[in-house]
Amino acid sequence: MKYFFPVLIALICHTASAQKKHYLIIGTYTYTGKSEGIYVYGFNSKNGNSKFIRSVKTVNPSFIAVAPNKRTIYVSSEVGDSTGNGGKVAAFLVGKKARLNFLNQQPSGGNHPCYVSCDKAGRWLFAANYSSGNFSLFPLEKNGRIGMAANNVQHFGSSINKERQREPHVHGAFLNAANNLLLVTDLGIDKIMAYQFDSAGNISEGLPPYVQVPAGAGPRHLSFHPSQKYVYVTEELSATVAAFSISPEGKLRLFQTISAVPEAYKGELSSADIHVSPDGRFLYASSRGSANCIAIYSIDKATGILTLLGYQPTLGNTPRNFNFDPSGNFLLVANQDSDNIVVFSIDHNTGLLTDTGKRINVPSPVCVQWIE
Repeated sequence: MKYFFPVLIALICHTASAQKKHYLIIGTYTYTGKSEGIYVYGFNSKNGNSKFIRSVKTVNPSFIAVAPNKRTIYVSSEVGDSTGNGGKVAAFLVGKKARLNFLNQQPSGGNHPCYVSCDKAGRWLFAANYSSGNFSLFPLEKNGRIGMAANNVQHFGSSINKERQREPHVHGAFLNAANNLLLVTDLGIDKIMAYQFDSAGNISEGLPPYVQVPAGAGPRHLSFHPSQKYVYVTEELSATVAAFSISPEGKLRLFQTISAVPEAYKGELSSADIHVSPDGRFLYASSRGSANCIAIYSIDKATGILTLLGYQPTLGNTPRNFNFDPSGNFLLVANQDSDNIVVFSIDHNTGLLTDTGKRINVPSPVCVQWIE
């Protein structure tokens, strides 16, 4: 009898955890005329089922960041105008059953903000303005509202691709776990810019201030390894993944470059998103064009070196973004041009993906985020 109550409590806790509700927040492009803006779904992490809850009208919410406290989301409105300051960033308070209540909006400090991210303390918001080649820093108020921009950092330069690299194109701003190293990927100038950052919102050049990637590579997104010893960068224009080690001082050193598309592939090169698995054992990178696949790699724990395991077709067109569900059992891929999100199960032993047959039909999905 003395063992009954501990077992019962453990069973209740396990059941409650298994039944915990997850909410899927989906960003879309509305310029096609098919989408209303942000879509919210309930998601069952036991079987991969989903249920539509609501949509919120907003213009081109192409990327979404969830605040560390899960009470607020921040949304980029990827638009621009002739002034060079047409982009917007907006804050929504997360209510009961993931109801999204608009808080406020600020100019993004440039055109076509394609990425937003919060610092680890939830005090600052970064916005990457693609077309204007800069990024902005905003203070976040205690109630979740976005303050006026505190800083705007402009990049300069160009690279060899005359269609895509005539000028800077900032594609993302990523902070390490220690909240003191900011890496900013600039597709237009083939550089990963490095900045020192502190809790007061001060930004200064890193040592060194950038890493130059091969001309025409086009760095787009990156993912830190959980150990914080390595960072993996997807290079859009060359469809490659670059692996860097990180020194204690924040210096990056390239130690591997590997293809993100099959060797026989001859189509358009257009890699997109990249994520390390929560357990740090595998890396996933998506490619668009006619490749429409996710490359899967194992990660050597001691060296960070990648070994290709295979390519998973995304079963849709233009996999711009993907993400793991909170349980780590599923990978959801947003296929922008086929208007669906495909739910894959993850084999935790091999890292490989299996189609569950589950689909979430959403117009022009381009961002997958979670509120637990």
